[in-house]
Order: sequence, then C-alpha cells, then structure tokens
Amino acid sequence: MQRIHIPIVNTSSNPLPSYATDGSVGMDIRADLPVPVTLEPMERYLVPTGLFIELPAGYEAQIRPRSGLAIKQGITCLNSPGTVDSDYRGELKVILVNLGATAQVIHPGDRIAQMIIAKAERADLVLVQQLNESARGEGGFGHTGVK
Repeated sequence: MQRIHIPIVNTSSNPLPSYATDGSVGMDIRADLPVPVTLEPMERYLVPTGLFIELPAGYEAQIRPRSGLAIKQGITCLNSPGTVDSDYRGELKVILVNLGATAQVIHPGDRIAQMIIAKAERADLVLVQQLNESARGEGGFGHTGVK
C-alpha cells in the first residue's frame, strides 16, 4: 500500500491518529476535551481534536463514524463522511450525535471517529441535452428490492 506524508500539528495531549491494525484504512482520532461531555439522546456536539493537517493537493481526509460507538452507544457522526479539503488549515472537529435512548459520556482522549485519506478527482462538467441509456435507467431509492 502506498504511503504519503502529511504534515500534522497536534495541540492535544493525545497520541497522533493511528491505524488500529495492519489492514485498517481509517486512523482513529480522539477527543481533545478538558472535561467529559454528556450527550443526551438526540443531542449533538462539536468535538475538538487538537489536530491540524496539511493535505497535498488532490487529496481529502474523510471523517467517518466508528462502528463500535454506533452499535454499542448509539453515537455517530453527522455530516458523514465529513470532507476535509486540501486547502483547509483549521482544527479538525467532529460533529457527534447521540441516537441512543440514554445519555452517553465522551471522555477526554476517547476515540471518537476515524479519518481516511483518499485521492480526490476534479471534474469538468459538460452540458449536454441528453444522457446515454443504461440498463438501470432512472431506477433508484430501493428499486432493486430488499431480497
């Protein structure tokens, strides 16, 4: 797997984002909180990470939920996947929401999301009067059924 070098500033006391296993494509990122934050059901909170990155042109960082938080605590990321553009230099922050039935606590240093680095293509849109036909056509939103 190809690796690229990404400059990062870490103003938190947390370790740098890292891959949990050799096969992981997402790096775990942690909450940079001075004190625990309680998320009530359906409440959302913008969690700082203390991380600032400099992506090369042609790349993006995607911020995605962690599956364990989602299934065990009902916590997920809004605006998912969140896109970090290559020219953004601000702090990475994660919008968490509690979709569960009970309050959940986010502690300082908790792994709250994962970050995926991906190539991003730019497109030139070409105005046409008609699109080519396909087997699928206009079918969408569940047109192939459930089973």
